[in-house]
Amino acid sequence: MARSDDLKALALSCLDEMKAEETIAIDLMGKTSLADTMIIASGRSQRHVGSIADKFIQEMKNRGYGNARVEGMPACDWVLIDAGDVLVHIFRPEVRGFYNLEKMWGADRPLGMAAD
Repeated sequence: MARSDDLKALALSCLDEMKAEETIAIDLMGKTSLADTMIIASGRSQRHVGSIADKFIQEMKNRGYGNARVEGMPACDWVLIDAGDVLVHIFRPEVRGFYNLEKMWGADRPLGMAAD
């Protein structure tokens, strides 16, 4: 559990440092065996989404967590970083609204985001 908490803290720190917007963490314990935590955040543009993802991936390597599975980097409309115990989704705002993962997992959307 300590590894999971440390990864979550690292992800949240990187997202904050890179100015990700509307960041939420969803506790998945007891809901699925996929991961312990899902973090969802928005980047302002494709470049911003890619930069946020790169930062977290690099910090994971630097701190000895190894390589995560990453999807979506070529287009950067959305990027999924599967770090095992922690899943990090970074979206452009329009794409985030389309997938609406907060609703799927029963989490409250950040106050600044209008529900469809």
